[in-house]
Amino acid sequence: MYNVIIIEDDPMVASINRQYVELNKYLKVAGHFSNGQEALEYLHDHSADLAILDVYMPVMDGVELLTEIRKLQKQTDVIMVTAASDAAHVKQLLSLGVIDYLVKPFEYVRFNHALARFMEHQELLNQENFSQQQLDSLFESPAFSSPQQDVLRKGLQEKTLDTILNYMKLHRLEALTSEKIAEEVHLSRVTVRRYMNYLLDKKEIMSDIDYTTGGRPSIIYRYV
Repeated sequence: MYNVIIIEDDPMVASINRQYVELNKYLKVAGHFSNGQEALEYLHDHSADLAILDVYMPVMDGVELLTEIRKLQKQTDVIMVTAASDAAHVKQLLSLGVIDYLVKPFEYVRFNHALARFMEHQELLNQENFSQQQLDSLFESPAFSSPQQDVLRKGLQEKTLDTILNYMKLHRLEALTSEKIAEEVHLSRVTVRRYMNYLLDKKEIMSDIDYTTGGRPSIIYRYV
């Protein structure tokens, strides 16, 4: 379970961020803060695996907070969700090591892709040595350009991708969850979600949210 903090002064956006995060059973919202100073005080005594951070906030803005987080040497990944899209902010925040950057307004699929990238990074970093392929996935190396090489660039395997696609084609009339696919093709749910996000980016599948589960809503996928 990964602990997530949300730093956002707009209550509506903060609520949406929380709802989207809590759709993922591997993520837990540990706190919401309306400015950078509140979040910094929390991080002095607590740790967070991921921060979802806005730029424009009172008291202490997102850039100032991220600078302080790096000074504290906290191992906290950061996803920016902000209206700030000018070159100066983008360059500055990239230099401070954000792992993804979403411009408001955003869609759930793009937000979920950012969360999947975070979990993929965490999974890859949980080892002692790296192959070049894994490093390319971590750093999003632009060295590859063909469709097959694009799969490899993202740290995915063609054989695994084909296995998932073939299963979805055989069950094209069904609404499939990542848990169901993982069980049937004998892969971990985290791995399947990585492939689902890749296929969504390629528009080979579509996703929706099922609110009829009786508990927490679940993401369902269909082959296009």
